[in-house]
Amino acid sequence: MVHELPVWFEWASLSALAVLLLVDLFVVGRRPHVPSMRESALWVGFYVALALVFGAVVGAVGGAAPAGEFYAGWLTEYSLSVDNLFVFVIIMARFAVPREQQQRVLMVGIIVALVLRGAFILAGAAIISQFVWVFYLFGAFLVYTAIKLVAGGDEPEEYHENRAVRALRRVLPLGTRYDGGRLRTVEDGKRVFTPLVVVFLAIGSTDLLFAFDSIPAIFGLTQDPFIVFTTNVFALMGLRQLYFLLGGLLERLVYLPIGLAVILGFIGVKLILEALHENTLPFINGGEHLEAVPTVPIWLSLVVIVGALAVTTVASLLRTRALHAQGASSGVVEPGTAAPSAEDATETVTDEAPAAGETPPRGGAGPRGSAAR
Repeated sequence: MVHELPVWFEWASLSALAVLLLVDLFVVGRRPHVPSMRESALWVGFYVALALVFGAVVGAVGGAAPAGEFYAGWLTEYSLSVDNLFVFVIIMARFAVPREQQQRVLMVGIIVALVLRGAFILAGAAIISQFVWVFYLFGAFLVYTAIKLVAGGDEPEEYHENRAVRALRRVLPLGTRYDGGRLRTVEDGKRVFTPLVVVFLAIGSTDLLFAFDSIPAIFGLTQDPFIVFTTNVFALMGLRQLYFLLGGLLERLVYLPIGLAVILGFIGVKLILEALHENTLPFINGGEHLEAVPTVPIWLSLVVIVGALAVTTVASLLRTRALHAQGASSGVVEPGTAAPSAEDATETVTDEAPAAGETPPRGGAGPRGSAAR
């Protein structure tokens, strides 16, 4: 449902988030660097704490229902955003992005993604308000995605440049080398765009592709556009620091696809149940509501989401620890137990990376492999 939160609160919240993003962008632009583990951990903790405080403020202003929806949505979007990092590592490596520029690339890519997602969310909210039956489609799509994750979640897919990136290559005069944080430089006496332009679009547009999973999922938890958008903002804001914090630990989350499948499948079923409860399709029960069909309360959604994330995280760490111990005793390092960090991946590719105007070699992707869609 759409909650009647005060207009002043919504505008004040969105303005504060916009200022925070701009300050973050300014700081990164003025001092590009590779953050330490301590710095990354502090920033991730800050953004997590900020989300928790914001949820409490939403509860104080609007009540327990919107606060519960925010927390459930934020946890879902954050867990799906962690999956994005697999593809971000591949993109950084493929384009041989200098390590000190990776923060800027992620920040600009995230802002681009937020603008595109905002339009996506407004369109989705307008459609849902007019056609409740779209929940059947959203629910079926999420269940299908969950099944696909379980069936093929362990098989990495190749990263393919999407149409937007390929079109940009054809239209703009692109150079072959980076020039610090500049977007334009001079090569052979000609003004050209640096590879950063392509990388910005690759990160932003790839993240938008992930929205085809995450936006229907969040609409399965709340139909309030304000809550939908703020959950996306908070999930993406800490993604840049999380990228540097997790690094090689991403490959240790071997059961993450299963956890995401449980969450997406649960929300998909929840959407279908809600669509049946509010049914308007004439060929189902004569177009009448099915009052006997139960709806899933938000507290149960929170329990399922938190439980799925906790169980899969603990199980993943126990599994990789066992594999590491087994590999150490036999002198063989098992796959996924010593994955390279994002920095290492970039360093590895830098020496052999093709020119920015050429088509780089294919690479693996994460569980959802959305860039290949």
